Amino acid sequence: MDDRTVALSIVLPCYNEAGNLPKIYAVLSEILQTQPDVEVLLVNNGSTDRSSAVFAELQATHTLPIRVVSIPKNQGYGHGILTGVRAAQGAFIAWSHADMQTDPRDILAAYEKLRQSDDPERTLVKGRRKNRPPLDEFFTSGMAWLSSAALGQWLHDINAQPKLFPKSFVSLLDKAPTDFSLDLFFLYEAKTRGYTLLEQDVVFGKREHGEAKGGGTMKGKLKLIKRTLTYIFELRRTLKTNNGNRRTSHQHP
Repeated sequence: MDDRTVALSIVLPCYNEAGNLPKIYAVLSEILQTQPDVEVLLVNNGSTDRSSAVFAELQATHTLPIRVVSIPKNQGYGHGILTGVRAAQGAFIAWSHADMQTDPRDILAAYEKLRQSDDPERTLVKGRRKNRPPLDEFFTSGMAWLSSAALGQWLHDINAQPKLFPKSFVSLLDKAPTDFSLDLFFLYEAKTRGYTLLEQDVVFGKREHGEAKGGGTMKGKLKLIKRTLTYIFELRRTLKTNNGNRRTSHQHP
């Protein structure tokens, strides 16, 4: 990495995305040619397909600031993102998906919204998916209601991308889960710590290559819901324990 100032780091976890990588590089190259203060970190998140070979081929033909962070064995969606986030050098950091269902260019729109906010250092931006199938909207609304009721914070479209935040927020992710519950943890931390949370409308497109890793299929949706529900109640138990400990400490100085 050179010594230029990096304003924004974009982190994209890539797990078995060999078919999507050429298009990802094409879109990122378009972004980086007009945004000299942006860097991109592509996390090869323990892929078992041809991703490593495709990464090597594409890196050899690109001179733009795209870094590949390699994880030998997949340890979860959240682990891949957090590995990239901790290696990022930007004053602001965003993560999204590498399946091209969410256009990386949406990150720039979200970044502009954050920059124009009253206090960028206390502001986060998340995606809000538009024009989705009714069944997907049903699942999203149901999870939003359950999460909000259980945790006492309004949390909507939890898994929408991108997520954009100041670098100072990274330290708050030290205890974040390393699976698909990361997005829930991120939003909950933002809400409870008083950050302003803005939304950026995004169009959620169809996957062209590879298989969905999260809730793209009915089986995936059910698995994601089960894990999210488990984590919601784990988090609620932790909150109750912490609140009980605080009350006890106040009663016995």
